[in-house]
Amino acid sequence: MKINFIDLQAQYLAYKSEIDSEVLEVFSSAMFIGGEKLNRLEKSLAEFTGAKHAIGCSSGTDALLLALMALDIGVGDEVITTPFTFIATAEVIALLGATSVFVDIEEDTYNIDPSKIEGVITSKTKAIIPVSLYGQCADMDAINEIAAKHNIVVIEDSCQSFGASYKGKKSCNLSTIACTSFFPSKPLGAYGDGGAIFTSDDALATKIRMLLNHGQNERYKHKYIGINGRLDAVQAAILNVKLKHFDSEVQAREEIGARYSHLLEDADVITPKIQEGNTSVYAQYSIRVKNREAMVAKLTAKEIPTAVHYPVPLHLQEAFASLGYKVGDFPISELVATEIMSLPMSPYLTSQQQDFIADAIKGN
Repeated sequence: MKINFIDLQAQYLAYKSEIDSEVLEVFSSAMFIGGEKLNRLEKSLAEFTGAKHAIGCSSGTDALLLALMALDIGVGDEVITTPFTFIATAEVIALLGATSVFVDIEEDTYNIDPSKIEGVITSKTKAIIPVSLYGQCADMDAINEIAAKHNIVVIEDSCQSFGASYKGKKSCNLSTIACTSFFPSKPLGAYGDGGAIFTSDDALATKIRMLLNHGQNERYKHKYIGINGRLDAVQAAILNVKLKHFDSEVQAREEIGARYSHLLEDADVITPKIQEGNTSVYAQYSIRVKNREAMVAKLTAKEIPTAVHYPVPLHLQEAFASLGYKVGDFPISELVATEIMSLPMSPYLTSQQQDFIADAIKGN
């Protein structure tokens, strides 16, 4: 049985005529940067999330970088985040000369543990970046409460959770700034790199728009040192089409995720726990197993693709050796990193494919 880890081809074929038409309009207009397609996307993204401003940019990584730049975070500052995430979250902190301060995760959600945040706040702490991992939001109310008490800013890293909700509010509208990614494999993916930044703060939105365009406040007049962080019109056109269909895809993802968990109830694995009040877009459907290598080999033998997100926590990466962390500092992150593995997941995964995967996991 042919199973794709993420079935991007099926998605393209489903929307092919719409996508082709939108992209050809960009080619015909020769408006490749900015323009109507991007303006329409930003308006739709803001309406979808409820945030006042949605600002398209070149990637999820650049979205995080721009958020930190807009807050003037740099040398001597500390930013609290999780060691169990993709490197981009902490990478951008380091690029600006600031210091990542890691906090361990909750064992059931794999998101940052709010109860451990306050213990590492210092006079140098300028922001907290909780990551809404695998498609589920972190406990944003608890995190925002701690941040408000200490007068620090929260940046939601929602690169995996666009479309998810937390207590009735959409991810990307849960903190001062939020950042998401439109990398092709994301729940809402472009056909190349792309991202967006969300805020309801007018001043921050204005500054971010300048920063992503080389710090310009008007052509050839530069108020800030910025970057080339623009989202191109071709990607905006593709995202406009996909966003129209996104609600139905989110529903399909939720149903497929719930069905996976039901099918695997009697398997010797740990399935995702979705907290009460949360929904997940299942950017990945990730299970935990005691002998991951054996399980991967068993599924590979049946041509079932798998992936591991993430096998080495950030505090144990060579790139962050200067922070001085060691094995044992974040035991839950280290445990989960040895057990986690992701199964095929997309809105186009069929029941027959799910049954086949579940049977293979259970050894049938």
